[in-house]
Amino acid sequence: MNGEWQALLSTGVPPLNRRAARDAYVRLCRLTKPRGSLGRLEAVVVRLAAITGEPLPRVEPASILVFAGDHGVALRGVSAYPPEVTGQMLENFRSGGAAISVLARRLGAELTVVDAGVRKAPAVSGVLRRSLGEGTQDITLGPAMDRATALASIAVGWEVAKEALDRGARLLVPGEMGIGNTTAAAAVASALTGLSPRLLVGRGTGLGQEGLQRKRAAVEAALAANRPDPADALDVLARVGGFELGGIAGAFLAAAFHRRPALVDGFIASAAALLAERLAPGARRFWIAGHRSAERGHRRVLRALRLRPLLELGLRLGEGTGAALALELVSAACTLQREMATFDEAGVSDREESGPG
Repeated sequence: MNGEWQALLSTGVPPLNRRAARDAYVRLCRLTKPRGSLGRLEAVVVRLAAITGEPLPRVEPASILVFAGDHGVALRGVSAYPPEVTGQMLENFRSGGAAISVLARRLGAELTVVDAGVRKAPAVSGVLRRSLGEGTQDITLGPAMDRATALASIAVGWEVAKEALDRGARLLVPGEMGIGNTTAAAAVASALTGLSPRLLVGRGTGLGQEGLQRKRAAVEAALAANRPDPADALDVLARVGGFELGGIAGAFLAAAFHRRPALVDGFIASAAALLAERLAPGARRFWIAGHRSAERGHRRVLRALRLRPLLELGLRLGEGTGAALALELVSAACTLQREMATFDEAGVSDREESGPG
């Protein structure tokens, strides 16, 4: 197992840099605008400064990491799409036709696609092969994977993220692809929060009412068959999770340990983030919720993470798309703080009184 990964769990995540946060805030107050008038953008800049230790934070270059994995439970009719779509999407990612591929080009962000365990994965040039198997087992009948494989899935995410950071990435956007993975994410979220599957299971890729009922029944069956221990996040991942969920959790942990921000995408990525937070309490302080999706349980998982999303656009695509859209906002916030003039620099008079208005 990766030595840094072991150190993270044994020593805990690093503290935020309060001095850098203060310096960032002071500069924001001196810019040629009413104090606080940039709203939550100012809080984003202060958070980034605290994370990175840089009073003038930057988020470029950013790296988008898409982890793909198949799920045995997909054969239970829990998705509107057949299981083979996971493998087919690998080619779409690399050829530039997927939504996250388009957004990565627009943002000038690096896109890395990782096969964490796709069933009958096609040979696609440019896809990182880190496969842990031909998809997980059917969680309605037993564990998704064994404990060692769950650890290995986190290590895959950690290593891929570390490689991106070593190439110069200043911000990570972990995303996913896997038919059936909102089912696994709902089971993970239910196990970790204690909330009923009925409050967490949504329509995913667009299920009708009958499909939604099958999906809820599958999550309930998975929890009954496996009885994951809510006090042991690794046990939850092994019993009802997925290879890509472990990979995303590892990427979030790597970001925290290396003092780099990560943007949290939708329901699946948020469930993986909750796994990571339970493995290393306090890691969530290094993440920013990009958006709140239309998936039923996302609001509740974000609440468990104590993260407030930047956007709410009714998205339910996954892949990291919502977080990528939020990246434009985060980048703009940093540019404003860095490039706006202060009152002194512009020769503009500052406010004369401290009251409201």
